[in-house]
Amino acid sequence: MKLLLPGASGLLGVNFAQEMMSEHEIIGLDRGKLINAPFKVLRRERLDASVIDSILDSESPEAVVNCAALANLEDCEENPELAKQINVDLPRVLAQACKSRNISFVHVSTDAVFDGKKDGAYNEADAPNPVGVYSRTKLEGEQAVLAEYAQAVVARVNFYGWSLGGRRSLAEFFVNSLSAGENVNGFTDVIFCPMWVNHTARILVNMLERGLSGVYHVVGAQPMSKHQFGVDVARRFGLPEGRIAPKSVEESNLRAKRSHNLWLSTRKLSADLGEELPSFSAGLDGFYAQFRQGYPQKIRSYQQK
Repeated sequence: MKLLLPGASGLLGVNFAQEMMSEHEIIGLDRGKLINAPFKVLRRERLDASVIDSILDSESPEAVVNCAALANLEDCEENPELAKQINVDLPRVLAQACKSRNISFVHVSTDAVFDGKKDGAYNEADAPNPVGVYSRTKLEGEQAVLAEYAQAVVARVNFYGWSLGGRRSLAEFFVNSLSAGENVNGFTDVIFCPMWVNHTARILVNMLERGLSGVYHVVGAQPMSKHQFGVDVARRFGLPEGRIAPKSVEESNLRAKRSHNLWLSTRKLSADLGEELPSFSAGLDGFYAQFRQGYPQKIRSYQQK
């Protein structure tokens, strides 16, 4: 399958390409960060309708997986207009262009569309209630995509992995900080369902191959606090878990609000794929194996200095 990846230099984009490039033809779309990637990369400074139309017509992908997002919550609060452009307007244009050409489309959203006030797991039928600019624009992006292209996939995700800059995922934060001998905080009152990004990539392709459509929760099957996640990462890497202080997110100095409960049910996804989702331990083992194999250094060599 020929796959176009807007946002190819992001955490999901670069790992998606690495994971799937031996089985599928990958075309990354990037503003210029990637220079030495082992897959085809198209550099575009802007992505308006005419540019997207031109790329789709010239490359003729079978599917587009939109990995582009303004995902830093603090940046979204500082610049809501940019958040709207990337998280709402771009997905809408991509959905329109894909529908008109009968190209399969996956839009990557977030678990953060919920306010976290529910007891237990959220399912796809639960009504979102975003609490900040990031989550609000991501929900508006979901709505824009499905309004334009009902057969698209909207995947609400939460993933971790190695990134180009080494600072894009919570797992990297714990590994890098603890390795440097630093003391860090881990939120005990934020529950989420982390998935290794390579597993996320494979599941998204599996969804495309099975012709799924609509909203799905594509997250890990095991809920945990961010503090527990940090402890599990520390233990797997042989790092001092005692340096992770349990703390409430309400005590942090973060400007953007965070939901306390981001436990998403994956029952619908598992049923429609006809298989169980990968375990958390399997993902953490894969993340650790990449570290031992020098994978973080390898992907960082792909970026513009």
